[in-house]
Amino acid sequence: MGPVLYLGGLIVVFLLWVKVKGLDYVIIHQRWIFVCLFLLPLSVIFDVYYYVRAWLIFKMCSAPKQHDQRVRDIQRQVREWRKEGGKTYMCTGRPGWLTVSLRVGKYKKTHKNIVINLMDVLEVDTKRQVVRVEPLVNMGQVTALLNSIGWTLPVLPELDDLTVGGLIMGTGIESSSHIYGLFQHICVAYELVLADGSLVRCTAKENSDLYYAVPWSCGTLGFLVAAEIRIIPARAWVRLSYMPVRGSGAICQRFTQESADKENQFVEGLLFSRDEAVIMTGIMTDEAELDKVNRIGRYYKPWFFKHVEGLLREGRDAVEYIPLRHYYHRHTRSIFWELQDIIPFGNNPIFRYLFGWMVPPKISLLKLTQGETIRKLYEQHHVVQDMLVPMKHLDTAIDHFHSNIHVYPMWLCPFVLPSQPGMVHPKGDEDELYVDIGAYGEPRRKHFEARASTRQLEKFVRDIHGFQMLYADVYMDRQEFWEMFDGSLYHKLREMLGCKTAFPEVYDKICKAARH
Repeated sequence: MGPVLYLGGLIVVFLLWVKVKGLDYVIIHQRWIFVCLFLLPLSVIFDVYYYVRAWLIFKMCSAPKQHDQRVRDIQRQVREWRKEGGKTYMCTGRPGWLTVSLRVGKYKKTHKNIVINLMDVLEVDTKRQVVRVEPLVNMGQVTALLNSIGWTLPVLPELDDLTVGGLIMGTGIESSSHIYGLFQHICVAYELVLADGSLVRCTAKENSDLYYAVPWSCGTLGFLVAAEIRIIPARAWVRLSYMPVRGSGAICQRFTQESADKENQFVEGLLFSRDEAVIMTGIMTDEAELDKVNRIGRYYKPWFFKHVEGLLREGRDAVEYIPLRHYYHRHTRSIFWELQDIIPFGNNPIFRYLFGWMVPPKISLLKLTQGETIRKLYEQHHVVQDMLVPMKHLDTAIDHFHSNIHVYPMWLCPFVLPSQPGMVHPKGDEDELYVDIGAYGEPRRKHFEARASTRQLEKFVRDIHGFQMLYADVYMDRQEFWEMFDGSLYHKLREMLGCKTAFPEVYDKICKAARH
């Protein structure tokens, strides 16, 4: 009884302190308290609910039958909007705080919200080697199901909460992208409800213009209701090699070399300073050396980027065998390295052993509870950007990131960009090797100013025919935006499919200069 009374007393004291200081003060200055006491338990409840729900639906084979009915309901909503005169644009009814993007879309309040409750895996076809899924299926669901039956996605983006719809309408990347390309390049078919309420299926051969125009369109050509995605056989382990490298020239040379080697099934780099990095390469295997096994995904293990940094400080190469699903979600527990700014002691062994099983908090809940004050602070003093640049410009690109924002660690992820129609493709007629440079955290550049610094990066990326991921804050004006992205096919499809009165243009939906 004593411990219960003690705990109750602590809670009473905490609530009195909150009352005196004010909830806003606690959320802003001691956010870790709010996250640990409330958001972590809520996140566990969310995860358990959705995992059990997805498992039951798939085992009972009820999802396909429900899917057809739900699609008909979406078509009905669109046709009703047309009958009512189509006075406002349409958008999905999913609350903005549920998305992984830090951006808050205010358009949800003024547009016609179409309810799209599609979050199930519909079918795994091992003969055709495709999985058919609904748009709100997330990467955690996909790996849990596919890995259990011996399959996986060729490109499986890192965070559990990333959804198929977001990865198609936006983009997605992983350390296997130097072989397979971006997430859109492993998708073989899309099913959409268009502005007139019709249901259309598109592939590289059927309605091909729409198939190539959908990626990066951010839901402005129609409502995605299903997708077919390639799958490949999975293996039990990833044999991961860690190679610390020092010197900017040596880093870029070694990273380019490993990225061009198709024998490497996985390639990524973590840049800890301008002149220090660890480059990692991996291959899938069914055999493991027991003394080199590292189950990095277990809740009590050190955060992955801290583990990698430790190897850099020791200055030694290493080889480990990591379970496949642990590897896919190696950055999930620490949200890459963002969680260290939210829970500063989160990687402490005591915290990991006692509370690590609840980590990470859901990004959607962090957004929901951040408030306007924190949102503005994050906007001005925090960077979350992914810039996609040709590999040949990697060295210069790192210099620009270093001088404009100075955020470390930085993530380096190579990918091949096929020469295909759409908003994003190489400048020439041949496939080209690119690299995603991810910067997440608090800038250490003196006199950092979010808009000016980001615009300088955007200009550099445009000049070398690179691209900016659209989940992040985009400061370009309309002309600059369409200099970066090829809008020819996109605008053609918007005119042809009657999208101009049904959906906002992608620029108006995502760019800060246009959002209201």
